[in-house]
Amino acid sequence: MANSDAPLSVTFVVPGNPDQNTGGYRYVRRVAEGLRDIGVEVFREGLGSIFPIPDDQAERAMDSLLASLADGSIVVLDGLAMGALPDVIANHAGRLQIVALVHHPLADETGLAAETRDWLFRVERRALAAVAGVITTSRHTAERLRDYNVPAQRIRVVEPGADTVTGVAGASSAGKVPGSTVNLLCVAHLSPRKAQHHLIEALSGLQQLPWHCTLAGSTDRDEAYGQKIRDLVEKQGLEERVTLAGELDDVGLARAYERADIFVLPSVYEGYGMVIDEAQAAGLPIITTDGGALASTGNRPGTRQYPAGDTARLRTCLEQWLSNPEQLSRVAQEARTEAQYLRRWSQAAREFRDALESLLPTNDLTTFDSDWLTLREPADHRARNRSLMTHVLTWANKEYSVPDKAGGQHAPPLLIADLGTGTGSNARHLVPALPLPQRWILLDQDKHLLALAVKRMEHLDVPLEIQACHLTAQTLSSHIPEDTRLVTASALIDLMSAEWLKALASAVATRRAGLLIVLTYDGRFELSPAEADDHWILATVNAHQHREKGAGAAMGPDATTYLQTRLQTYGYRVSVAPSPWRLTPEQSALQTALLEGWQQAVLEQSPGEQVRAQRWFDNRLAQAREQRLSIRVDHQDLFAWPAYEGYR
Repeated sequence: MANSDAPLSVTFVVPGNPDQNTGGYRYVRRVAEGLRDIGVEVFREGLGSIFPIPDDQAERAMDSLLASLADGSIVVLDGLAMGALPDVIANHAGRLQIVALVHHPLADETGLAAETRDWLFRVERRALAAVAGVITTSRHTAERLRDYNVPAQRIRVVEPGADTVTGVAGASSAGKVPGSTVNLLCVAHLSPRKAQHHLIEALSGLQQLPWHCTLAGSTDRDEAYGQKIRDLVEKQGLEERVTLAGELDDVGLARAYERADIFVLPSVYEGYGMVIDEAQAAGLPIITTDGGALASTGNRPGTRQYPAGDTARLRTCLEQWLSNPEQLSRVAQEARTEAQYLRRWSQAAREFRDALESLLPTNDLTTFDSDWLTLREPADHRARNRSLMTHVLTWANKEYSVPDKAGGQHAPPLLIADLGTGTGSNARHLVPALPLPQRWILLDQDKHLLALAVKRMEHLDVPLEIQACHLTAQTLSSHIPEDTRLVTASALIDLMSAEWLKALASAVATRRAGLLIVLTYDGRFELSPAEADDHWILATVNAHQHREKGAGAAMGPDATTYLQTRLQTYGYRVSVAPSPWRLTPEQSALQTALLEGWQQAVLEQSPGEQVRAQRWFDNRLAQAREQRLSIRVDHQDLFAWPAYEGYR
């Protein structure tokens, strides 16, 4: 950064009025508000004229605004404004710290002529090459940018928050009775990509059922399409049953959600689909497509998906819910339950700040490590064995309910020590999973990663201490406080020696503490489609796992079994459960990083087989980039607890 001692200052640049109420503008507004709350100075600037296909006035407006900013200023340019202005961006990129915010590539907009689509692809690829980095709002868009030659290390994903709508508990869909009107809501500006005509066409075949539909969104962004929707409503005789509400402010939008029973988004493509989160935050059951990022962001409890553009399937989904109040009530309950787990905008803002700090120039040598940890975190969290976590929670509740020495009803908050904490991913997952009083000490040798961990755990509001230290077999016990009740670690012990694991078992047993070790590689992975050299690569990677990693010869895939045996000699009960990564083709960024790590290991382990290895990795990396590869990497989770009376 230009001056690490000064408060962070960021200027967001968007096309038109920054206070517009579409998803992209709300994203910028809410992130900006969240950044201000954590001490970042934020400015939002709007550019007049025509975007995303700019005229001369738009080009002059962008050039003038960037020229007015001081050298070294951090500028976040909305992709809608900057994508077609590569020359202007390049002229200022050497003087300013420019980051692109891409919701989805401009060429992916529906209804473009082939010539226009090709031109937008070429110019946006040039613009993205000129900026310091790119922040996207979904992993789908991050993967899409591979086609634009944006390296994975220059991309960060910051998904939206979902507390835009508050105080709404899911309206009345849980209490519908046969014959009562069901209120449908669609929130999106009228455009071919949002495909409101599909919704009208689907509803035109369901006029025998009781429903009313509100289309909330600007009707004049695409005036021709807006008129098409009006004409279609009139042609189908639905003037009394379909309301075109126009663009609503926050108050009007909250009221619309409150009156609704079902949310429908018929969009054929979304870079994320932020309104899906907002609808779920309002407790509404949702019908949407699998278009673009919706294939993953829309796949959740309380939601029905259908193939994008398939009006007949949309009609079937609507008919099933409109004609079956009991089924609608069940999915409404699923939606309200799932709404409790949606992320907050405050978290999105902190992640946005971290993304900026990691993308912009720095002399810190640990940036790559933090990038890898950030990239793998979602896969880590999904992989954890839920049955074993239920066991941990049961133990923790019993541990906390033991009377303290002063005769009180509860012991003090559980002290949890996290070893090799990195950026705090393990703690971030466990704090909300253990809903009881707790305090944490995070131990790692890397001060930079510890600082990131503190930033990323601010929202959890738990007592937190960090300690930068080298966790050797000789010093491990001295760094774990004597009153620690639970010791945790993630993706760590396969890097450690037998001596280190002995020291860990001894330190835990001395304190009669619990031990939770997750995501330890167990020596197995599988790629699909399979290839003849897969087994050779696996054997070579596993051999490399046993090499020196800084703590003696590493135990590698044998670590979990060895630690289990050592703990049992102390009278501990031990539960081991699988926690595999299942990396789908859409997770190509993580697949690529994983393959590159394996490639380095194989070349170090078998330098004489470079040609053979290079052939395999070239093919596999191409499959990952083209989203034709699936990878399963097997891990094990371990939970151990002292066998004492009352909990065995």
